[in-house]
Amino acid sequence: MIRRIEFDQQLDELKSLLRDMSKHTEEALTAAVSSLQTLDTDKAQNVVKLDAELNAMEEQIMDIGSRLILTQQPVAKDLRRILVAFRIASDLERMGDLARDVAKVTIRLQGQKLIKPLVDIPRMAELVISMISESIESYLTENTDLAYKMAQDDDQIDQLYSVILHDLFSHLTGDREAANQAMLLVMVGRYIERIADHATNIGESTVYLVTGHRPDLNQ
Repeated sequence: MIRRIEFDQQLDELKSLLRDMSKHTEEALTAAVSSLQTLDTDKAQNVVKLDAELNAMEEQIMDIGSRLILTQQPVAKDLRRILVAFRIASDLERMGDLARDVAKVTIRLQGQKLIKPLVDIPRMAELVISMISESIESYLTENTDLAYKMAQDDDQIDQLYSVILHDLFSHLTGDREAANQAMLLVMVGRYIERIADHATNIGESTVYLVTGHRPDLNQ
């Protein structure tokens, strides 16, 4: 009985760390896109520096989960809870890397002016931030309906990305600086689109946790 209590306490610690990672990732993407809108390189540099905190949280999750597997020898759904925590931590860490990549674009554009006001990229980021929040909520509450919603949200992100591509490609025929900036902004759209894919992965992990089967929501 005591071992079960200890096991549940450490599982709760894993969940808490994943919630913190999710919040950190949401804040990083918010700050990165905000830095891009205003070309605020100081804010962008801060996003880059804070990425190390996300890496440290992932390592902590891996340590706790590995210890649980070694000392408690969990089976069935208990084992899936730990394996899923590993997978989600990896997805969140990768999201943080991509948010950092967005911030690095701001740094590369230092001294320039935006070729156009950013509208679709911030809108896309806002939707993705909601996906991050909902995906981790689906895991914490084991809500498969919310997990499957990730596939619908990801389709919406893909559509927005197509709009961004079409819009920015029109700037590729301009001067060299404008063309280079357009390509960098296309990369930003791609980074955000990939973050949405990782949120969808978390939805898949939730379904796997509950059912033992992993669907393909990234179709």
